[in-house]
Amino acid sequence: MNAMAALKQYQTVNTHAQAMEASPHRLIQMLMEGGISRLAQAKGAMERNQTALKGELIGKAIGIIGGLREGLDLEQGGEVAANLDSLYEYMVSRLVEANLQNEPDILDEVAVLLRNVKAGWDAIGQ
Repeated sequence: MNAMAALKQYQTVNTHAQAMEASPHRLIQMLMEGGISRLAQAKGAMERNQTALKGELIGKAIGIIGGLREGLDLEQGGEVAANLDSLYEYMVSRLVEANLQNEPDILDEVAVLLRNVKAGWDAIGQ
């Protein structure tokens, strides 16, 4: 096993172990961190003209945002949950547009939005 494969395996096991031990609040934080990371990676792939990788990473970010959206409790969450639902829907549509138009500025826009949501979520935990 080469060093890169070993590192990737370690990261997978380490992330899985962290997720198994994490609180529900921390799991949401980890999802948001993963989404932000995938957006940064997708922007790099876009800038390097790595079309397949860009699409894969944007797809992963869309999946993460979809997971965040599915986790919303629209009945108990009231207006805040409804607003987040709309924001997540907007983020997904913008990511589809970024992928189709090869537009890194849209990736930046979504990353800023996701960072803002994460900052609010992080403040709840304190």
